[in-house]
Amino acid sequence: MASIKDDAHVDTVSHLETVSNEKHEHTQEEVVLGRDFTVAESELPKGYFTSANFLGSMFAIGASFGCGVGGFGLAAPVLSFINADIGPDPNVSWVSLSYLLTNSIGLLLVGRLSDLFGRRWFFIGGNALATLGCIVAAVAPNIPALIAGETLIGLGAASQLSYAFAVGELVPTTHRFIAQAWVFAWAIPSSGFAPAIAYAFVFQTSVGWRGIFYLLIALNAATTLAWFFFYKPPTFAMKHGAGLKTQFLKDFDYIGTLLFTMGLLLFLMGISWGGTLHPWKSAHVIATIVIGFACLAGFFIYEAYAGLKEPLVPMHLLKNMSWNITVLLWALGAAVYYALAILWPSMVAVLYPSGHGVMWAGWVSCISNSGILFGEFVGAFFKRRTDIQIPIVFTIGSVFLAAMASSTVETPVRAAIFVFLAAAFIGWNEILNSAVATICIDDQRQIGTATGIAGSARSFISTICSTIYTVILSNRLAATIPARVPPALLSAGLPASSIPAFLSAITLGTSAAWSAVEGLTPAIQAVGVRAYQEANASAYSTVFLSTLAFCGVGIISSFFAPNIDRLLNRDVVVQLRGKGEADGNESVEKV
Repeated sequence: MASIKDDAHVDTVSHLETVSNEKHEHTQEEVVLGRDFTVAESELPKGYFTSANFLGSMFAIGASFGCGVGGFGLAAPVLSFINADIGPDPNVSWVSLSYLLTNSIGLLLVGRLSDLFGRRWFFIGGNALATLGCIVAAVAPNIPALIAGETLIGLGAASQLSYAFAVGELVPTTHRFIAQAWVFAWAIPSSGFAPAIAYAFVFQTSVGWRGIFYLLIALNAATTLAWFFFYKPPTFAMKHGAGLKTQFLKDFDYIGTLLFTMGLLLFLMGISWGGTLHPWKSAHVIATIVIGFACLAGFFIYEAYAGLKEPLVPMHLLKNMSWNITVLLWALGAAVYYALAILWPSMVAVLYPSGHGVMWAGWVSCISNSGILFGEFVGAFFKRRTDIQIPIVFTIGSVFLAAMASSTVETPVRAAIFVFLAAAFIGWNEILNSAVATICIDDQRQIGTATGIAGSARSFISTICSTIYTVILSNRLAATIPARVPPALLSAGLPASSIPAFLSAITLGTSAAWSAVEGLTPAIQAVGVRAYQEANASAYSTVFLSTLAFCGVGIISSFFAPNIDRLLNRDVVVQLRGKGEADGNESVEKV
């Protein structure tokens, strides 16, 4: 009897060891990915989508996105006024550069690290950091302090702008388009109407531009609390089991992270410096671009051949052509957006100043951003056959953007309509590709990594395109202004010796500068201003025509856009923990 019992015990132990070994072999292949939490919508607890944790998390994702966009979007339209108040400082361009650089690098790091270690504290910490950055910016006594504040805001915005995977994994896959539209709605004040709100703070409040950051402090603080109290995704222990965090930290890709960070930082810094802070042929620009590019090339070689356990960028993601095309289209759409964001406000200020008061420029400058948001909302309701939609909307948006080349001083209404339509169709492209990028990946456990890579690539490509636009504009203005303005002034009767003073006055726009122009009369001034506007219109026309190169690549690529209809199921990738549920790994199967 004892022998039979012992034999049965041996067989049972042997069977358990076999099962354990099979499970161990399986989990070793996916140890970095961790447990799969995907659950069908029908299997969720009753009332899950109306629970405090779900609704609070949706508020946190949307509101923090609005804060991330507004962190620089609200300050950018009035940066010249800020510089006049606490400057002037020749390094004021670093206010935007610091935000751009930290945000571009942080997107990939937040996506990858939160995939590995859990998302909760990355989002809480990011919003807390942005709150601190807004406090520093609000009390900044000078431009260097403001740059420090924007650096912190940019670091925090890396998590705040990681909306695509944060909201995408909480809702059924088929609802990701609508969920992203919900997030974009929070950008209406901080992006769509950002210029008007910024101008209102400067010209219609006693606190001035600092009121922008006071508002952001309150909003960032509220979202930080919302993340803390409501956002409870799976923890590291639930993903991987207890006791593995030290091993994950040991195996993490520190060399790849350093190469990526330094490469992207130096490359973007170099192309952003060129033609603004330093000449393109200067050692500062050439060295940073070359070294940055070399680091990025070295990064991809290292990731591909180093045999890493936890690579920063899993190379198999880059073998997914549907995802590659989607990321490219998302980035090229962003390049069109930045063309409008950079060119339209300056066009309004130079070509269409009109006589409508100080708020005129602020309201009219809202057209491009509002158009983008309008397109994003509309596109969210047309999720089927993205392979047909994307070529159509991208092409139409590109056509209206190129049509802006026909804008003149006499066509403010037509220009405004073309800007809105171009932005709207590119916004439609944005919502489609940003959602598809989270859907077409092979394993939803890498949604953060994939979307983080896409976000960094989007920033990388759009920065290059934006730099090209500004270089073309400055080069054309260097030719069109001397060719048109001095001859017009001489014909109108202004002494040749006063032409440099006139050009300086039209740039500064102050009454003191105009008074310093000897021989200037109202009639001569009107002739000179008109010639200056026409010279600018000609330069802007060239820039808009140059967008055809990037749009052409986008149009061709759009015909390879994927159709993800078969992937639009009702699965939820991550279920938030409810009240009273443990933070540990009680639900994780033990091997």
